[in-house]
Amino acid sequence: MIMKVKFYHVFTVCLILTVAMIICLASCTSPSTGSTTSPNEITDQLGRSVVIDSPPQRIVSLAPSNTEILFALGLADRVVAVTDYCNYPPEVKNKPSIGGFSTPNIEEIVALSPDLVLATSIHESKIIPQLEDKGLTVLALDPKTIDEVLEAISLTGRVADVNENASELLAGMRQRIKLVTDKTDGLSPEQKPRTFYIVWHDPLKAAGVGTLQDELIAKAGGINIVQELRDYAGISLETVIMANPKVIIVGAGHGSSENQTFMYAKAEPRLSETDARQYDRVYAVDADLASRPGPRIVDGLEKFAQFIHPELFD
Repeated sequence: MIMKVKFYHVFTVCLILTVAMIICLASCTSPSTGSTTSPNEITDQLGRSVVIDSPPQRIVSLAPSNTEILFALGLADRVVAVTDYCNYPPEVKNKPSIGGFSTPNIEEIVALSPDLVLATSIHESKIIPQLEDKGLTVLALDPKTIDEVLEAISLTGRVADVNENASELLAGMRQRIKLVTDKTDGLSPEQKPRTFYIVWHDPLKAAGVGTLQDELIAKAGGINIVQELRDYAGISLETVIMANPKVIIVGAGHGSSENQTFMYAKAEPRLSETDARQYDRVYAVDADLASRPGPRIVDGLEKFAQFIHPELFD
């Protein structure tokens, strides 16, 4: 009987000590009610780790695509400066400029006291280190594909704490993309017209594999005739004539050149024997819609679909 009493006594003491230890550990690892949350570490699209302490309220955009994302997410009132090349939406013209896309003015950016600078890969080697040396927080967006454009929008929405806006924007974009691909995914190779996208005419430069235009052509149900070249590369007119594109799309409206490249595609005598010219299927598209990795890339996709398959997209 005495042994049983001792056993229960020891068991009770051990149980009490165990419970006390669990409570102690829990109190050590759980934050108290009044403690601040830990800094939020974000990985940007250059693979860099960036600490965002709180949703930014003063944002400088170093690229037109970044600016379009910010405005589309309803963050216009937080944008304190943009570049000379940021031209959409129209109200962006009311924002101060900090210089060129690749040559922003570091001193002017610092003077604005931004709590976030949105950069791109073009700023990685020089501009980003200079800004960070000044104590500024820099996040880089660098989407190369349509999926990465969606990721850039989601990332920006999360950093700025406008997740609901981002979700609505992304849902609309995905729905519009699906409306196109639902009609083009089932097409046979024979049903996909040979398509040529001209970036510039003097010298002749095309959008090759790995460009946004190449992806737009594919999703819109075409076949890019430039399969041997990557990115934006020079191409001979003889190669284009041999490939005999059925559809030619030209990026128009950039800078002082305006529509020169489109007029070249319509008038160059040596292209007159191509199917595109024979059947009057040379089209101009706002280059920003086809090359700018922002929310309007879906507008570009819809344009490409109408050009390549007018019978499917009225």
